[in-house]
Order: sequence, then structure tokens, then C-alpha cells
Amino acid sequence: MAGGGVESAVLHTVQLALADGAYLGALREALCRSCAWRVESVARPDPAQDCVLVLDEAAFEHLRLPLCHPERIVLITRQDPQLLAQAWDAGLVSVLSQEDPMSTVLLAIMAAALRVANLNKSDISSGISPISEEDSAPIAPHHSHSAGRRCKIQ
Repeated sequence: MAGGGVESAVLHTVQLALADGAYLGALREALCRSCAWRVESVARPDPAQDCVLVLDEAAFEHLRLPLCHPERIVLITRQDPQLLAQAWDAGLVSVLSQEDPMSTVLLAIMAAALRVANLNKSDISSGISPISEEDSAPIAPHHSHSAGRRCKIQ
């Protein structure tokens, strides 16, 4: 489609790396109904792509640590303390269960998409600091009368 049709309305790409076919289908359908998402079902997620990754335990275990941008990953897993500790150590922000309502999963994906967008904004800004000049605190002006004061040490 030339000239900015439906393709230009797509906001975010989401990679789904989930072994449970029924859950994958339900999530794909919910994503397509909720917003303009580009949804890709993948056997192995590609962390090099600039997108949200929705993973199950098996896909998470195949990722190389440390993760580059763990805040864009949504992990759908069972509530196993060891796995939850691994997710925490890897820096994951969103860890959910298949028992969670689909609305909660969609909310986590939307939040991850916002984090991806914020990452892209900070990558574009120039300078060393990711904080814009408008957000930085001003440096106090140098007053000449304070230069003559001495600190009294006892």
C-alpha cells in the first residue's frame, strides 16, 4: 500500500514467542483488537529488533544475559520462585502469569511499548546525559562576595 495507508498507522511491533498455541492466538487477537499493532509470532525472539518481546519461560531461557533493554520484555510464566528470581536479576519489569486477565497482559505490553518509545527518544537526543536541557537544574551563579569567606575548622 503506497502513500501511508494502514501500514503507517501501525504504532508498535510486538514479537510473541509463546509455545502455547491457544494462548498465543488469544493474545494475538486481543492485540489486533486493542490497537494498531504489528504482531509477529516467532520461534525465537530477536532482541536486536526495536520492539516489545512477549516471551514464555522457554524463550526467556534462550536469551543471552545481560539483556540490552529488559524493560521492553513481558514474561508470561508460572509463579516459580527460582524463575522469578532469574527474571528479577535480568532486570525484567513485567512478569505475568497465563492466569492473569488478558486486559492485564495487554496493559503490560502497552507499558513496555511506551518504554520502547522513551528509549528511542533518549537515543535521538544529543549529548552525554539522557536528560534534556529543559529538565536539568540550573547551576547556581558564582557570587564574588562568597569567595572571601573562609571555613572555620576547630
